[in-house]
Amino acid sequence: MLHLLFQNLKHRSARPISLMAAAAALCAAAAPSSGRAESGLQPGDTCPPFSELASTDDVPIGLDTFSSADVLIVVFTSNRCPYAIDYEERLAALGQFCERSEGKVALLAINSNPGREESLEIFRQRAREAHFTFPCVKDADQSVARSFGAVYTPEFFVFDRQRRLMYRGALDDATDPSQATVNYVRQAVTAILDGRTPDVRQVGARGCTIRFRRRRAR
Repeated sequence: MLHLLFQNLKHRSARPISLMAAAAALCAAAAPSSGRAESGLQPGDTCPPFSELASTDDVPIGLDTFSSADVLIVVFTSNRCPYAIDYEERLAALGQFCERSEGKVALLAINSNPGREESLEIFRQRAREAHFTFPCVKDADQSVARSFGAVYTPEFFVFDRQRRLMYRGALDDATDPSQATVNYVRQAVTAILDGRTPDVRQVGARGCTIRFRRRRAR
């Protein structure tokens, strides 16, 4: 594969390209996506409405489901993304944290990816195996992900009582849980409950990109 990339780069440029540069290009193409969100919801924006999403508990879920919560955390996740899978244990812990809030904090997990491996049935199985205690739903037409401007799995959105976006991005500061020292989502939740604006409003999410279906012109 490397020699093919080198040949392709060589033909596309009049200047010689070293094998090292070609290797660097290959590594960059395979690297996980990360960075500040350039589109979609930004801090201060209002949560887009959504309703009647099929859940792993067979109970339709909408934004109004969480009307009594002071804080709503929405995470876009995946059944097969390695990064989302790596975060399942931390996501379960976040769910337990929300349970201890006595209804003040709610958590919703959304799967917007297409494909059989991303089905609601497999999501139900993964949620059960990971001991998720919060609603998990399927965004079958990807309308919720598009309205949020979600890009990665996992990617977190934290809303206040008025459902204004107070934080967007990564859960914490390291994919390896043993290296994580800052939990941005919990910091945001604590600030909101204390009546403060979070010090950190946005941190680039790390993970796989959501695979949006192509929209064909009519």
